[in-house]
Amino acid sequence: MKAVQFHELGGPEVLQYGEAERPAPAAGEVLLRVAASAYSAADSSMRAGLLPIPIELPHIPGYDVSGVVDAIGDGVVDLAIGDPVIAFLPMERNGGAAEYVIAPADAVVAAPASIPLADAAGLPSVALTAWQALFDDGRLEAGQRVLIVGAGGVVGKYAIQLAKRAGVHVIATASPRSIDAVRAAGADEIVDHTMTDLLPALDERVDALLNLAPIAPGQFAEYVAAVRDGGVVVSTTAFMATPGDESRGVRGVTVFVQPNRDRLEQLVALVDEGALAVEVTRRIPLSELPALHAEAAAGPITGKVIVLP
Repeated sequence: MKAVQFHELGGPEVLQYGEAERPAPAAGEVLLRVAASAYSAADSSMRAGLLPIPIELPHIPGYDVSGVVDAIGDGVVDLAIGDPVIAFLPMERNGGAAEYVIAPADAVVAAPASIPLADAAGLPSVALTAWQALFDDGRLEAGQRVLIVGAGGVVGKYAIQLAKRAGVHVIATASPRSIDAVRAAGADEIVDHTMTDLLPALDERVDALLNLAPIAPGQFAEYVAAVRDGGVVVSTTAFMATPGDESRGVRGVTVFVQPNRDRLEQLVALVDEGALAVEVTRRIPLSELPALHAEAAAGPITGKVIVLP
């Protein structure tokens, strides 16, 4: 089968497009014929050896995947050959940047029926990150207030949609380039961070601050003042500590997305209900994935890119 893989850790140049052995499912696993995988920054971090996750080389990236069940291992009873599915794959194992991939059966859920199967690869890890940040770590409830810093990215727009559906008042920071998209996602208030100082723009404190932006540590620490006593600061920027304020009972939590089949099924249901929009910004062939990694090394990738085998 065709795949993109790396035989050593390093820069984008270690990625190679070519032939790889087609795997076979063991007990409790399924083989998926890949419709698409989705690029994430974690792919580049794994390739560069920056994440503390053990892998075997050669390694195939692409941990978000959509496809069709092609073969079933022993003991799998709730999936059938031909089922359209999505999965957030274990990052220590080979990913979906290939024509076929093995998935643990307990990581696989039925794909949304309302969008193209390939586009559904753009859903799992980013939507799970937003859910876990808001509700599992942030513990937000209806009637509360959340401040989302860096809401113009993919995770931010999922977070806005999910928070609004839960009855949470959303204040979002954005740049002129993303303000329209943030407004369309449903934010109640938008602060243009390129024109306005954030803290003076708030009329009252929030219950949770969700940071999705690579802001300076000092600025991040200042933003904790926006959170009420007993509230929480949640961040996806794992390269720096998440500040809190122990004197006021403000928790600081860093989120690293975890697989959760039940949550993923709920997210799929929201997509099919029309309550959650799946963002796909670009679609590229598998052979161009090394070039995408090189692009990401030169600057941030805007939106969600899916990779078609």
